[in-house]
Amino acid sequence: MTDLNFPDHEYLTVHELAELLRLKERKIYDLAASGEVPCSRATGKLLFPAGEIRAWLNRAKSGGTTAPDTDRPQILLGSHDPLLDWAIRQSRSGLATYFDGSMDGLDRFTKGEGIAAGLHLRDGKAGTWNVAAVQRMALSQNAVLIHFASRQRGLVYRDDVRELSTLQDIAGLRLVPRQPGSGTDRLLRDLATEAKLDLDAVQMTDVARSEDEAVEYVRRGAADVTFGLESVAQGYGLCFAPVIKEEFALLVDRKAWFDAAFQTLLSYCQSDAFAKRAASLGGYDVSGFGQVAWNA
Repeated sequence: MTDLNFPDHEYLTVHELAELLRLKERKIYDLAASGEVPCSRATGKLLFPAGEIRAWLNRAKSGGTTAPDTDRPQILLGSHDPLLDWAIRQSRSGLATYFDGSMDGLDRFTKGEGIAAGLHLRDGKAGTWNVAAVQRMALSQNAVLIHFASRQRGLVYRDDVRELSTLQDIAGLRLVPRQPGSGTDRLLRDLATEAKLDLDAVQMTDVARSEDEAVEYVRRGAADVTFGLESVAQGYGLCFAPVIKEEFALLVDRKAWFDAAFQTLLSYCQSDAFAKRAASLGGYDVSGFGQVAWNA
């Protein structure tokens, strides 16, 4: 690292840092966007403090990623999934959870605030799940993305509401929204645009921050419909109209992968008890559990 020829001035430009590291300028922008490399935007353009870059390089692993100063906390981040939530408790892995949406989890994961993040983020243009978002935001992480389950998502409603079958049918109804940045909110807005549904024609209730909370709003009559999971609809005895099959995945830190707590959860998710639970909930396909979707 000491052989690198640093310029004499205090700040490096994107071009200078790219030349220094022998990387493309696009890669430098990606590193800056993810927070991986020290940078300043005070002047309206990206500048990189030479002293901090030297320190960053001294901490760097091969490949340009940096080792965290401390171990990641044993927390699962990201999107709430009822089956995953159940498996964490049932496996007695000791893992804690902080579920507040896919984008929140992905952002916190890149900052080292947990060992894994649950994601269901659809790339509307390609029709693929999770990989594009991970490549965009977590390319510099020492992580792997694995398949957790396929899930049926659609319209959850009471039987005293008119029969629903497509997204257009929710116009004029009270809908329980999910928090901005959640995979569900992003997906609903993308599908509404594709279906030419004006969401302004839908009355929004208070935001629900989990799958169960959203469906509970409908069950007790505080709303007419939510864009929820078939498994939760069945659990609350509500009607369900399928709209899309989505892919739920786990982005996992490689080091934490081998920790006892995460290995305990992995083992449980490959057990007969886990498979039976998924089948009993309905709307899940866990046959592809553990398949690698992306490697850093």
